[in-house]
Amino acid sequence: MRKIHIDQSVKNIVHSDIVYLDLEHLAQVEISSECHEHPIESALVEGSNLGWQAASSGEQIIRLVFDQPQVIKQIVLLFDEPEMSRTQEFVLLWRMDKDDFFREILRQQYNFSQPLTTQEIENISVDLKQVKALELRIIPDISGGEAWAKLTRLRISAT
Repeated sequence: MRKIHIDQSVKNIVHSDIVYLDLEHLAQVEISSECHEHPIESALVEGSNLGWQAASSGEQIIRLVFDQPQVIKQIVLLFDEPEMSRTQEFVLLWRMDKDDFFREILRQQYNFSQPLTTQEIENISVDLKQVKALELRIIPDISGGEAWAKLTRLRISAT
């Protein structure tokens, strides 16, 4: 039998027909903390691969508040953890324009386990209209260990 091992790294995933929202100009970002060497822009702006990292351990929040309500069809999240084994949980929420509460889109747990399982890629298809805010809550280690939340990439598409 002929076999080929597939490299599942993000650089090999091509989304040529997808246009991602320019978050730098369409939204304000609210964050619970950020490491000086890994600011939130590193995860949101095209061309950077450093990603965001929290300045402290424990649960973290990243919230995008859009200047104008948006249509969202796809959300791409990339988490990298090359250093330690842990079980992470994230919750993705959204708030409709003129609402004062968030609705849950997805709650997901993922086991990072070195050396093979160091990357989580989530490509979430949604059909959200009139989105005023999108919130990502990250619990970096559900066992309560001292772990820092990290987000390598967050991309949002309206198509």
